[in-house]
Order: sequence, then structure tokens, then C-alpha cells
Amino acid sequence: MTATIIGAAAASIWLYLIAFHGRFWWVRQQAVAVSAAPRRSIVAVIPARDEEAVIGRAVASLMAQRYPGPFHIVVVDDQSSDGTAELARAAAADDPDRLTVAAGQPVPAGWTGKLWAVRQGIEIARRWRPDYLLLTDADIVHAPDSLSELVARAETGNYDLVSLMVRLHCRSLSERLLIPAFVFFFFKLYPPRLVADPARRTAAAAGGCMLVRRNTLERIGGVDGIRHEIIDDCALARRVKAVGAVWLGAAGSTSSIREYRSWRPIWDMIARCAFAQLGYSAVALVASVTTANCWSGGKAPWPTGTRSILKASETVLKKACVPQSDRVASTAELVADLQVGRPILGCQPHDQPATKDQSLRGGMSSDQSV
Repeated sequence: MTATIIGAAAASIWLYLIAFHGRFWWVRQQAVAVSAAPRRSIVAVIPARDEEAVIGRAVASLMAQRYPGPFHIVVVDDQSSDGTAELARAAAADDPDRLTVAAGQPVPAGWTGKLWAVRQGIEIARRWRPDYLLLTDADIVHAPDSLSELVARAETGNYDLVSLMVRLHCRSLSERLLIPAFVFFFFKLYPPRLVADPARRTAAAAGGCMLVRRNTLERIGGVDGIRHEIIDDCALARRVKAVGAVWLGAAGSTSSIREYRSWRPIWDMIARCAFAQLGYSAVALVASVTTANCWSGGKAPWPTGTRSILKASETVLKKACVPQSDRVASTAELVADLQVGRPILGCQPHDQPATKDQSLRGGMSSDQSV
């Protein structure tokens, strides 16, 4: 009887999520006409620390943008011990005036490394007085029309912040097991339709690709107010939505080239931010693990399943990590079943993966100084 009641409750929750929760499992946005993008000025800010494996391709992709408006790139070299700065400059050798590489200053108390580097980049960008700031990461390779599409989206929809969940590297077994489940979890918490709805409080962004109006960013006090946040991208989105409009979508071609050669870096990233994404709510945590467990098809009989849920929840509360791997795998299988049309999970193989295994340090985005 107990198992039936809990099973019915879980089924009801999933029915609500699938039918009434912003259709988070179907991330499809209408195409925006690139020709609609006015020639707004943009400065891209890239925080980078020990990113010689990826920074060259990231800067090169920005240098190759088919964007007709004024555009400059600022790379903040956050005290790298490798050739990050040199490789960034080499990628812009054909037009060096479009790139500024700045040496980052030591991180002061109360700041995360990435946000401190971003803040320094924003300060440098002020000299060009751009209409927009593109906050991106050192492992992101942007599609040639990425800037034009982002600006067109912001202008036609009058959005203050436009963000794309880029296509994450998803080739190894650990990547295929964990990353789809993590992205699914992200969109379940932050359905793009609800993010864009001005009547809803839901706000989110993906730190790898965020285009924000400079005036709006200054209106909310820059990134100073979120300097201590673990998930800085979503924190920024909340502050922006309090005074304006936010749009979140999934990228078609813009992608991350960061490779995770083992499960540990992905696990650590989830451990740092999964519980924070639930608003530090133990109730929400138990509910999330419960629905994932019940959706697994009853692999663990009740009350054994109940003990598994409580044990997994206790683990996350203590270490802020995800449920057991079989729960994650079940979620990944659900995602695969829900895919209709083009993939929505932001995963794709890469023929030229990065050669350096690095961990994420914040949010959905990698931390070069996520």
C-alpha cells in the first residue's frame, strides 16, 4: 500500500513536470532573423586561468564572427602558469587591435576567482562604452553567426539578458552518463518558457554564453552583488529579471570544447552546485531524488527504495553531490526517450577535444580563473 501511494505521488509529480512545467523537456526556440540585428557595439569578456588547451580556439571563433557592428574582445589572464595569454594573442594575430589581454589581479576576500576576473574585464570594457557585454568562457567555440543571433534575439524581444546553453562535450562514457542528466536537471529547474515569462519569477542563465545590456548590468550594480555566489550565472539572471527581461535557450552550434576524461570533474561540479540550484532546500532535494528513484522503474523495491532515497539525500546534504549513479543513468535514459526532433541536451562529440583535463568551479559554465 505504501509503495502504491508513493508510486502514485511520484507519477503525479512527473505528470505535472511533463505537462505543466513549461515543457522543459522540449527546448525549441523560434529562429531569429540575423538581418534584424542592428549594429550594436559589443565587448566580449573572457576570464581565463591556465587555459592554453582551449583559449586559442575560443578567441579564434570570436575573431571569425560575421558581425557587422563594433566588436572587441577582452581576455583577463587570471595569473595563469601556462601560455594562456600568448595563445590568446596568437589567435588574434591577423587583427590584434580587436583583442586586449589583461593581467588579472589577486582575488580579494569575498570574491570567487571567476567573478573577480569577470569584474576586471567589465571595467576594462567600459572604455569602449559598448551596448552589450558578451560574458563567455575560455572553452567556448562560438558559431560564426552567434553574435548576430544573440543581438537579434535581444533587440527583437527587448531582452536585457540573452543566454544560450552551449553544446557540451559528450563523448566519453562518464560524459554520456552524467552530462545529459545534469543538463536535464538544469532545464527541469529552469524551464526556458518560464524564464522568458515576465509574470514568472523563474530566472536562469548559462554562464558559457551570456549577452547582457551594459546599461542594465550597471543598473543592478554590476557583478559585485553576486561576488560570493556559487552559481553566478543564475544569480545574475535573477538580478537582471528583477529589473528587466531574460531569455534562455539551447545553442545549435556554439559548443564547449572542454573534455572530461573521467567522471570525477563532472561529479565535483555537480557536488558544488546541485544543492545550490535547489535553493539549499532539503525538501526539494528529497523530492528530486524521490521522483528520480521512482522513474527508474522500481529497480529498488520498497521499502529498500525508501532507504536508498534517504541515503542518497543524506549524501547530497553532506557533500552536495548527486544521487547514486543508477538514478542518474535512469534520468539520462528518460532524457533520451523524451528527445523528439533535434537533441535538446547540448551534447555532441568533438573531433579535436581539449587535451587538458580540468574541473568546473561554478554553475553550468567552466571556471577559467564555473
